[in-house]
Order: sequence, then structure tokens, then C-alpha cells
Amino acid sequence: MYLLPSLITVGNLFCGYACVMYAMRGDLVTAAPFIGVAVILDLLDGRIARMTGTTSAFGVEFDSLADVISFGLAPAVLAYAWGLSELGRWGWAAGFLYVTAAAIRLARFNIQTGTQTDKRYFIGMPSPAAAGVPAATIFFYPWPLVGKFQAMAAIAVIVIPAILMVSTIKFRSFKTINLGWDRAYIKLFGFAALIVFIATEPRIALVIIAYTYLASGFIGLAMTYLRPRRLPPPSA
Repeated sequence: MYLLPSLITVGNLFCGYACVMYAMRGDLVTAAPFIGVAVILDLLDGRIARMTGTTSAFGVEFDSLADVISFGLAPAVLAYAWGLSELGRWGWAAGFLYVTAAAIRLARFNIQTGTQTDKRYFIGMPSPAAAGVPAATIFFYPWPLVGKFQAMAAIAVIVIPAILMVSTIKFRSFKTINLGWDRAYIKLFGFAALIVFIATEPRIALVIIAYTYLASGFIGLAMTYLRPRRLPPPSA
């Protein structure tokens, strides 16, 4: 039982490695879903460790190192095989920028875990969600981009999530959302509908989910600035 969370982390690490291998072979249809599987495994290892009481400093560090491969290096290589290679040095420079941003995001998350008071939000886009943007995009359109004009789409897909990872924009954490039972059962029904949507139209569903979460950060930021500020009560 003590090894179970680390075994799941090894599965996460394997998915990142497999994504890199298939991307280097040009098999983008097979490579992209491995990042999605890595996201699921990344969500499971921490939860299982807390449920079984097997959390450890080793598990935290091992998980972060695996995430650098699965959500840092793998999406960069995948995007390079998809279209960044058409841009030469600018292409691999953009990929390196993404890898650096993912490593910074994970390091910042590790040092803020015990100090962050509001558990409802992440500061900066989480690396699994950021990796889901290029993975879902390439899974939706797996044909390699040709020419520098088309390759600019690959730049946007990789650079925008990189900037959001190191930003201070707040993104909602799903760990604090209650998906339990209630009288209406609407949450359970909605979750079942989401599973059906992904099962029937995986390419469309995953790209919608990825970009909806990306846009949620900007929507929350706009609502923060547009919300009327409360004036302090007058002094006695």
C-alpha cells in the first residue's frame, strides 16, 4: 500500500516518456493521448496517498520530477513534431521556454503548498492543465503544420500556456469542488454527461475542456476588476 502512490507516479512518468517516443516517430495521434492519461494519473497519486495515509517527502519530489517530463518536456516535443520544427531555432527556443515555465511552475507550487491560504485557486495555470492545451489541440488536428505561417499556430499553443503558468492569474482548483450526492443529483448527472461526451466525441470534448479552463483564468481576472469594491465602514 505504501508503494501504490509511487507506482502511479511511475505510470505518469511512463506516459510522458511514451509521448516523447511517439512524437519523435511522427505518430502524433498516439502521442497526444498519453498526456491525457498522465493528467489522470497525476490526479490519482496524490489523492490515493492522502486516502491511505502514505504521503511522504519522497513522493512529493518524485511526483514533481515526473511532472516535469510529462507536462513539461513531452508537450514541448509534441508541439515541435507538430509544427515548431518549421520555425528552426525559434521553434526549439519556444519549446524550451515552455519546459522552463513548467519547471518554474512546479517549483513554485512546491514552496507554496504549505503557505497558500485560499485552497480554492491555483496561482498560475497548473502544469497538467497547461499541457492539456497543446495535447488536446494536436489530438483534434494531428496533421503536421507546413510552412512558417501555419507553424505560428504551434507557437501560440505552446507560448500562451507557458506565460499563464508563471503568471499570478488565479485558476480554479477542482479539489475543492464538492461532487458529492445531493437531493437534485445534478452534479452526478453532469459528470455522467461529461463522460458520455468524451467517450462519443473525444477530440471535440477534450479541446473544449482544455480551452474552457484556459479561458476561465481570464474570465475570473475580468470579474475581479469589474466587481465593485466594497468601501471600508466609516470610522466612529
